Amino acid sequence: MQKVLNYIGGELLPARGGTWLDKPEPATGKTYASVPDSDESDVQRAVEAASRAFPAWSATPAAERSRMLRRIADTIRQRLPDFARAESIDSGKPLTVASTVDIPRSILNFEFFADAVTQFSSEAHATDGVALNYTLRSPLGVVGCISPWNLPLYLLTWKLAPALAMGNCVVAKPSEVTPMTAYLLSQVCRDVGLPPGVLNIVHGLGPKVGAAMSQHPDIPAISFTGSTRVGAEIARVAAPSFKKLSLEMGGKNPNVIFEDCDFDEALATTVRSSFSNQGQICLCGPRIFVQRSLYARFKDALVERTKALKVGDPLEAGTEQGALVSQQHFDKVMSYIDLAKQEGGRILTGGKRASLSGRCAEGWFVEPTLIEGLDASCRTNQEEIFGPVATLIPFEHEDQVLAWANATKYGLAASVWTKDLSRAHRFAARLHSGIVWVNCWMLRDLRTPFGGVKDSGVGREGGWEALRFFTEPKNVCIKL
Repeated sequence: MQKVLNYIGGELLPARGGTWLDKPEPATGKTYASVPDSDESDVQRAVEAASRAFPAWSATPAAERSRMLRRIADTIRQRLPDFARAESIDSGKPLTVASTVDIPRSILNFEFFADAVTQFSSEAHATDGVALNYTLRSPLGVVGCISPWNLPLYLLTWKLAPALAMGNCVVAKPSEVTPMTAYLLSQVCRDVGLPPGVLNIVHGLGPKVGAAMSQHPDIPAISFTGSTRVGAEIARVAAPSFKKLSLEMGGKNPNVIFEDCDFDEALATTVRSSFSNQGQICLCGPRIFVQRSLYARFKDALVERTKALKVGDPLEAGTEQGALVSQQHFDKVMSYIDLAKQEGGRILTGGKRASLSGRCAEGWFVEPTLIEGLDASCRTNQEEIFGPVATLIPFEHEDQVLAWANATKYGLAASVWTKDLSRAHRFAARLHSGIVWVNCWMLRDLRTPFGGVKDSGVGREGGWEALRFFTEPKNVCIKL
């Protein structure tokens, strides 16, 4: 039985209360690790450690902070097989995905912001020859970073790297559902000599650890990625203390395929955007709208490709679909498949628990599922399922599908497939979405702002937006 430990003040520690949470392996359903059941006293200890470290870390030259981030990145790269295996076991995702996507992108997060902090600049404005205004940007102090379970190390480092680069100290809460790579990261930080208290990682439940961070008076900013329900609670708790918030939350993203698309590219990418990471990515496109003239051909080809996806042991080569992350999430996804049937949906493929043998016989596997025959306004097409479940809906014309695409409470991402350049620009501009991909999906440029609108969140991460979020601007006006 492995034991995960908190990382506070440079030390690896159990929760002060001495209690533990069981951590099952999704592929087997069996407990394989224990996680600290931390509470507000552990958060307080972490805040105190971060507060002690902040004066020296914030005064450390940017070039030196950059070198520290690069040492962390280099060490993760040296230990990539260990990180990838831990991520796969912990989350249920295929080892090939963890090895080629999650861990490499986590490394790139540190490398990108190591470079960015040395190039960061602020604004200056000459005012009609009578004054000079310039903006100073200072680190906020002790910031809170709360990350989800679907891309554990990737989304944790997406927050940590810019916060640390700008001279902040961090109290971080990874998901208790997938804590292992955060624990490995804490070991890396000790090994490379990150000063004690600069980064603190507190494991545990959201209602204990996350809530304590959200209302702590000495944490002036929270960066959160997770569900809309939890994000709303963080906003409610943090509002009275006027914390700075970045909330990246749920999505019910449309994938709009016009008849003039590149058929083969749209088909292959739709399989990816529907079922990558078992559909457990906030950027997946579970609502697939296909122009009617193309609908029958596209549906038949998509069903064939989906049936061919290999569901299997995440640690085996060739597995394309692993396990869902937990029993609770498995039950939720299966309940939505039942709901789709009740709403009149027709299962084109999948719709059942995937039956595996051997060590994975009790794991939380769901067949990749495609459903048609549902109205765009039904619950299945309005609520976030966050699993390997996608619906197909034919449409007639641009205005019709635009209305359907925009008709949810979410607005995180969208994909559009067309060779008509004018339509691409026009349609993208009218979508209620923070991110629009045209003829692609999940192309990643760390320089661009990332985030959603409506119930998908507030604030932006990525690039200069992330660096600005983790600083406090001060305008200085000097009369000439």
